[in-house]
Amino acid sequence: MIAKVITGKSFGGCVRYLLEREKSFVLDSAGVRDYNIKAIVADLNAQRKMRPQLGNAVGHTVLSWSNEDREKLTVEKMAQHAREYMEKMGIKNAQYVTVLHTDKKHPHLHLVYNRVDNEGKTIGNYNHWHKSRKICREMTERYGYHIGKGKAKVNRQALRGNDKLRYAIHDALKSIMAKATTWKQVETMLAGQGIAIHYKYRSGTNEVQGISFEKDGVKFKGSAIDRKFSFAGMDRQLKENRVMEATQPITDSRPLAEQIREILQQPQEQRSHAYEPQGLGLLEALLDTYTPPEPESMSDAERRRRKRKKQEAQSRGVSR
Repeated sequence: MIAKVITGKSFGGCVRYLLEREKSFVLDSAGVRDYNIKAIVADLNAQRKMRPQLGNAVGHTVLSWSNEDREKLTVEKMAQHAREYMEKMGIKNAQYVTVLHTDKKHPHLHLVYNRVDNEGKTIGNYNHWHKSRKICREMTERYGYHIGKGKAKVNRQALRGNDKLRYAIHDALKSIMAKATTWKQVETMLAGQGIAIHYKYRSGTNEVQGISFEKDGVKFKGSAIDRKFSFAGMDRQLKENRVMEATQPITDSRPLAEQIREILQQPQEQRSHAYEPQGLGLLEALLDTYTPPEPESMSDAERRRRKRKKQEAQSRGVSR
């Protein structure tokens, strides 16, 4: 179960869009005459006059389930879930109409509600996207509905408005955080894609408390993009990237024997200076035990002489 949260100005445009389709019907309602479009719009507009200064009085949420949940759902259950969702979101004592659409493969419905409640108070929408996501996750797990496999499965081409911007920021951050090691790099690479960073500082200090991202004039908290893109999560990832970069082994495509010969040709002090910081344990062990090969031009007599001297030396060592 997921939700797409929208606010708007025109009840007429929203209700007509939802109910003028062939495969749509009113599933549930409160505070409106739901027998036709004209009556619904008139009732919603009459109540919004109690708070004329509120421009975006239209609350609109699309609740969707996976196609894998179709067998578990009934229209009664969907209406019940919609009411539970509104209750948890704080949409109470308000006019609403729930419209079921059957024009898609996956089950979904539309909630249209008046942000001016029955007492003339405004139903707040601060941080409502993040709150909605948590509620949907909790309900999905509690009722045993299908949980999607993440943002990689989302159809980017179908996204519009703020959702499109949010996923653009998500995809940019995912790519950047795979390779960046400093905040400066993150800022520079994001700026190249038209995305700005805003840091939130603890009052009276230079301690960063939170982070948000802005694209095309729309700002999102890091945790609203994805939990791993909170300031703490990103800072931890940058530190891990620095550790990984510092411990990356030196790669050389040449044969090992050739690399060792090159090192042996260097003066000892240069060899130590050049390779000690990298901690080449295996290479150092090879250097300690390495014996240069005998020249190919060595005669058989010379080989026999050397072998005899070696055996004599070993015999003297044993006799002692």
